[in-house]
Amino acid sequence: MERRKFLNLGLLATMAGTIAVPEIIYGSTADEKHKSIGSAKNIIFMVSDGMSNGTLTMADLLMQRKLGYGSKWLQLYRENKIKHALMDTASADSLVTDSAAGCSAWGGGVRVKNGSLNINADGTSNKPILQKFKDAGKSVGCVTTVPITHATPAGFAINTKNRGSQEEIANLYLSHRFDVMMGGGSEYFSKEKRKDSRDLFAEFASQGFSVATNKTELLNSQTNKPLLGVFYEDGLPYTLDQKSTHTLLETIPTLAEMTLKAIQQLSKNPNGFVMQVEGGKVDWGAHANDIGALLYDQIAFDEAVAVAIDFAETHNDTLVVITTDHGNANPGLIKSRNVDTNFDRIQQFKYTNEWILNKISKNDTPSKVIELINEAQGYAITANDASEILTHYEDLSNDGIYNAYKLPFRKLAEIQQLYTSVGWSGMDHSGDFVELAMFGPGSDLLNPMVKNFELHNLMLQAAGVNVGR
Repeated sequence: MERRKFLNLGLLATMAGTIAVPEIIYGSTADEKHKSIGSAKNIIFMVSDGMSNGTLTMADLLMQRKLGYGSKWLQLYRENKIKHALMDTASADSLVTDSAAGCSAWGGGVRVKNGSLNINADGTSNKPILQKFKDAGKSVGCVTTVPITHATPAGFAINTKNRGSQEEIANLYLSHRFDVMMGGGSEYFSKEKRKDSRDLFAEFASQGFSVATNKTELLNSQTNKPLLGVFYEDGLPYTLDQKSTHTLLETIPTLAEMTLKAIQQLSKNPNGFVMQVEGGKVDWGAHANDIGALLYDQIAFDEAVAVAIDFAETHNDTLVVITTDHGNANPGLIKSRNVDTNFDRIQQFKYTNEWILNKISKNDTPSKVIELINEAQGYAITANDASEILTHYEDLSNDGIYNAYKLPFRKLAEIQQLYTSVGWSGMDHSGDFVELAMFGPGSDLLNPMVKNFELHNLMLQAAGVNVGR
């Protein structure tokens, strides 16, 4: 009886809405949404790759407790300056996406299978969004903390069946002449490292690009040329390790520095620009259950968000999109007797778990392992735990995409939970709905629940560019 009454009331409310309620679409009128179409001259699309909600939460808490203020991203929420939603991140063949399919959904507007970049199951391709915007006369580019040829920047830019074809992806960047491409991955451009011995650095330079391989060259690069910046082999160093290593601070730009340089470069185009900014090593830190790596790279991403928002606040024609492609490992602050004190230990971390584990050898003693961890992160594990870590060094093999030598990241994270109160659900991507936020013109087009591929046409609509494929 009560259920029938509830359903009847719901039906009456629905009928009343169709008859008497003015047209409202998710908090914005249809007229407001119409005005948003074509209102964005510039788009800055920001991706904290592999960011679970726990990562966003803990980075904000760490900043509050260490610095006295929270993250720029969540401050926009607190000040009600931004529209936000939840996003479904599935791929064409799985509820849990990888980064290639995740970014291809945004880049090509179609869900594809994990592992492919803007290529459908039948072999047809979807034109990537940076190519569409470049054809429309805008300057385009990507910056990242992982190889610039990695899945997320590539998903915005090119088509290939296999995300692992990073030498081919570097070649495609040259043929498409994207205006700014910056990150790591020097092995895909260097004649000493490439399988075909092509010197892509020289080829980019010969075709009129400024080529930067360190921070000084980046800061001194000419702004009237397209720019290729490749600053490290593989991914850039984790932020926490970089801050504790003088030479890395001097030679490798931060994500915020790359973002600022890219905006300065791209904004010279009177037709506007579209760029992607990726905090790629957030994902790598999550895969490794490496809490220092994860949170300090999330904070570095937030510093890049601040750069983008600062620009957008003085340029009312700029849409900033802030999101992630999927969750990863679902880390969280877990209640314990000393949870506050434990979590505060992360404030004093000098180095990541990666730095620690690469310093250990199978000939080390437990006391040396204890000393190393105490030096790097400020707590002393037990002799038994140190001995267990050392057992993993007896037979290391060089395979695995994110942990080439099978170092004991998971074991260290399990031990570390006693000292940080941070727990993990696993070491891989998750199918969570994720945070999606927009600031600036075009943000009224955002609905409170979206599918990842819907962002493709939303960005084209916001910029007034032809939606057709």
